[in-house]
Amino acid sequence: MSERRYDPTHDEWVTVTTDRQDRTYKPAAAACPLCPTRPGGPETEIPREHFEVAVFENRFPSLSPHPPAPSLAGTDLVPVEPAYGHCEVVVFTDDHDATLADVGVARVQLLVETWARRVADLGADPGVRYVLPFENKGEAVGVTLHHPHGQIYAYPDVPPRPARELAAARRHHDRTGRCVFCDVVAAEAGGVREVVAGEHVVAGVPPWARFPYEVDVWTREHVPSLPELPADARADLARVLARVLAGYDAFFGASTAYLMGIHAAPTDGSDRDVAHLHLEICPPHRGAGKLKYLAGSETFGGAYLTDVAPEVAAERLRHAREEVEVPA
Repeated sequence: MSERRYDPTHDEWVTVTTDRQDRTYKPAAAACPLCPTRPGGPETEIPREHFEVAVFENRFPSLSPHPPAPSLAGTDLVPVEPAYGHCEVVVFTDDHDATLADVGVARVQLLVETWARRVADLGADPGVRYVLPFENKGEAVGVTLHHPHGQIYAYPDVPPRPARELAAARRHHDRTGRCVFCDVVAAEAGGVREVVAGEHVVAGVPPWARFPYEVDVWTREHVPSLPELPADARADLARVLARVLAGYDAFFGASTAYLMGIHAAPTDGSDRDVAHLHLEICPPHRGAGKLKYLAGSETFGGAYLTDVAPEVAAERLRHAREEVEVPA
């Protein structure tokens, strides 16, 4: 079963995808489906002995360009529709033990270019309205395949959080005539919460950080989507992202778990005046060896509580980043 059911109490869609219960779960390294297919070894998802970046359709997708018919009829109150869309896997190294923090700037830049290409290609599907590249890293955030990889989901609508973000940006624009993220960059760049400054992008702990060591990466200029980011700015984004991720590992003293996602404009051409390209990186840590769990206030109230002042978090991450050498 894979279908979308509308929740009228929250004005959002939920995907019911029972087939994903059978997806690969923490295989041994020797049986990793994301490693290269090597002579004499098992066949994997990637039929090459070596590769830099590989992109392929998820074998256990929640959204599909050819979804099955819904298992039940919808109603006026709770419509049900096929789970249309795309789910892709992006494997950015053939080294099973590597991470995005240590593959080097050149490989991170190749990944950024891959994201841009796939966002453009998937966004050209008339049935798609929003494309979200993301990476889940570490068992602390529920990862079940340890080989470094990310995913790209292409949705038939704008998911709830980007939709709320765009609505807030629209209200700010209606009040001020300006992009809210452009105003945020103007206020935060060079300030106490900045972590890494690039020529075209800036990374910092937002003053409203939902996670204690959240870092957002904003473009300095108003750019609605990743495919529209100029080549020199994409290279700068790769350098800044590599430094942020290496800084996390240096600060926490271990390979850091995190959730990372890219927010941008919908792919149908709407909201381009208020959508501002940015990345959000959210480690689930509140300190070395301590996790921040989403409990009652966050889960039921949607009201986040953070354990570290953003100014303090930024200072700590800045110092850690300055002490680490990022490979080219």
